Amino acid sequence: MARRERVVRMSVEQPLWRALSVYRLLTMVYAVLLFAAAYRKFDQPWTAVGYLACLAVWTLATHRRVANAASCTRGFLVADLSVALVGILLTPLADTHERIMEGGPTLPSIWTAGSVLAFALKGGWRWAGFASTFVAAANLVIHGGDPTRDALHNVLLVWVASIAIGYVVEVARASEATLARALEIEAATRERERLARDIHDGVLQVLAMVQRRGTELGGEAAELGRMAGEQEVALRTLVSSGLVQPSRVSRDGSLGALVDTYEVEEPGAEEAELDLRSLLAPHAGSRVSFAEPGTPVPLPAPAARELAAAVGAALDNVRKHAGEGASAWILVEDWGDEVIVTVRDDGPGIPAGRLDQAEGEGRMGVALSIRGRLRDLGGSAELVSVPGQGTEVELKVPRGRTQ
Repeated sequence: MARRERVVRMSVEQPLWRALSVYRLLTMVYAVLLFAAAYRKFDQPWTAVGYLACLAVWTLATHRRVANAASCTRGFLVADLSVALVGILLTPLADTHERIMEGGPTLPSIWTAGSVLAFALKGGWRWAGFASTFVAAANLVIHGGDPTRDALHNVLLVWVASIAIGYVVEVARASEATLARALEIEAATRERERLARDIHDGVLQVLAMVQRRGTELGGEAAELGRMAGEQEVALRTLVSSGLVQPSRVSRDGSLGALVDTYEVEEPGAEEAELDLRSLLAPHAGSRVSFAEPGTPVPLPAPAARELAAAVGAALDNVRKHAGEGASAWILVEDWGDEVIVTVRDDGPGIPAGRLDQAEGEGRMGVALSIRGRLRDLGGSAELVSVPGQGTEVELKVPRGRTQ
């Protein structure tokens, strides 16, 4: 299960929410003052009084709902926009037709823009365009489909401004997610460097000493030294690549940038993904070189384990048939739609027809351990061998078909 880590307590959009809450209060007061200055010109002033009283109560009661994105729910946005639209549509009942056609303000006046801007801050420019369309339609209705130039300009201004603000908010959220990821990588790098120093001062030095002394003593000690040397290389590879870190996905939260941490190696998490590099890195040793991308290579956990097992089977064949002195290379490539792992050695190669003969004799190492695994994953395994020039096994796994 994912757990949430607060990486940075900041948010570019949070000041916009605070500005919106102040804007709603000021424009509510402004709408009341506009009516108070011209109430004698209204046909039905009590209709305006009733609406403005409801508008004032609504604005004050919902002041905290526009404090941040979390409290500003979809239901509230719809209700808030409805209050603005009702005010616009009630304007012909309260005010005179002449004042409306001369460009007089609607009952909510510029308070309406606050409702549209709330959509922009919450959902981006698409939500802003959606809300602005309803406001434009309501203004067309009260003008009988023939709005004045001032009314048209006001509608277009709200439309353009809200969409622009919505776009800016989306860019700000993407920037916060990038910042959160950068800070998380920086923190992970510092921790990895600290662990590398500790390991280098302790374990790696001991392994290097065992390898050196074992070589000097010879006999069984030499074999022990060789094994210690291989473990030193494998451990150094793990430390330098930093594969001990769990996979993380950055996203934005209402109060700042967040990083969700997924413990992808937890047993039983069948739907989780594993970084293929973490499964293949332990194969690296004094005679096995491991080349990997600089970014994670995620695959569904079952597919990653099967692919790693196929690579292990290929390396077993290298040790068994090419000899302990043969060198091998593992290359991992991530092409987006598929993952390719190549295992190559500098052994004597496989004589022509030898694989078919082995399969006929019941030795199914390549047929089952390698090709069978890749076939079950919807992938393929290609083996190319030239006598005297080594063997190359290319394993391909398509991402969209792995289970």
